[in-house]
Amino acid sequence: MSINVNRSVLDQFYRYKMPRLIAKVEGKGNGIKTVIVNMVDVAKALNRPPTYPTKFFGCELGAQTQFDAKNDRYIVNGSHEANKLQDMLDGFIRKFVLCPECDNPETDLHINPKKQTIGNSCKACGYRGMLDTRHKLCTFILKNPPENDSGSVKKEKEKKNRKKDKENGSSGGEAGNHNDIDAPDAVEDDDDGDWAEETTEEAQRRRMEEISEHAKGLTLTEDLEKSLEERVNIFYNFVKGKKDSGAIDAADKEILAEAERLDVKAMGPLILSELLFDENIREQIKKYKRHFLRFCHNNKKAQKYLLGGFECLVKLYQTQLLPRVPIILKDLYDADLLEEDVILAWAEKVSKKYVSKELAKEIHAKAEEESEGSEEEEDEDDNVEVVYSSSARELKMETTKPEKSDHEEDIDIDAI
Repeated sequence: MSINVNRSVLDQFYRYKMPRLIAKVEGKGNGIKTVIVNMVDVAKALNRPPTYPTKFFGCELGAQTQFDAKNDRYIVNGSHEANKLQDMLDGFIRKFVLCPECDNPETDLHINPKKQTIGNSCKACGYRGMLDTRHKLCTFILKNPPENDSGSVKKEKEKKNRKKDKENGSSGGEAGNHNDIDAPDAVEDDDDGDWAEETTEEAQRRRMEEISEHAKGLTLTEDLEKSLEERVNIFYNFVKGKKDSGAIDAADKEILAEAERLDVKAMGPLILSELLFDENIREQIKKYKRHFLRFCHNNKKAQKYLLGGFECLVKLYQTQLLPRVPIILKDLYDADLLEEDVILAWAEKVSKKYVSKELAKEIHAKAEEESEGSEEEEDEDDNVEVVYSSSARELKMETTKPEKSDHEEDIDIDAI
């Protein structure tokens, strides 16, 4: 059965069709894998190599992939439903197939191995542009260019070979003929000639910028090939460096960019919690609100990691923070760092992912105690539960704070 390549288009007469993806689960236990039976046909309809969408699935699922081109077997490790993979394929089509201007799938990818960039051109509307190379699949594409672009790679090699021939030189009439034939290539290589001839400050600055950009591209490619743990460590050291140098306050955009570069954006709040929060978390939430918002705004996965970081913090400062769990959760909610449904989902299940099961139960129990006691006697009874007088005074001030009249949810969050 054929479906529209762009499934957001509901027109049944839409001319760009592809087969519905067929997945077959094989094996058991640790050897279980999903074979995409008709990946070759799907990829042909998208004008992309079958390795690209298969590798994309692997990147999105965090699973290894296997390619057997001779037998047309494209495999993703683990058990995955066809419907789930079909939805994931929509993401691949949006990022790597559809034209950003006309939304048609008549596009070709063009690889520049020298600059480590991926160009995108549309035969339908004439659009030409560059792909965002931050996705992990781009590393694979750069190393495995599509067949329709192999000509450009060959041209690069031929150009280098002709240069070598020129340097070696020839004698007599052969030299003249050789120079005549290669005259157009001398024009193509003008940039390389400028490097040797121009010695002005402007030319030197331009060359250094090109070298710097090329080095950045190489670093990006190398870092994305590293394991998740290594990339998280790189991000941790980056943020720690900003903090140690005293530049952390104004570095929120740089920190977000580095997390996106390393593809660890969702985990950002976990690292930031470790480096920017301590027992004075309530004041620090206000100070670093902007830093956390860049990660947590409309990102529930990042918010879950923030809750994980909060649990780790309670473990480190248990005496000071455990009695104040409810009010800190409310601070995080008021700062728009946590959404209500994320907190409620967290409250439903005790997890030992970040702290011991026992401590996780204590943290949840403390939140539940506050919830039970705050529905009707919020002003007095809640404060009785807090053992430490210094924090009791602080909590009392918070609970008697006037609520926004038009937000009933605030009362529920205060109760968690």
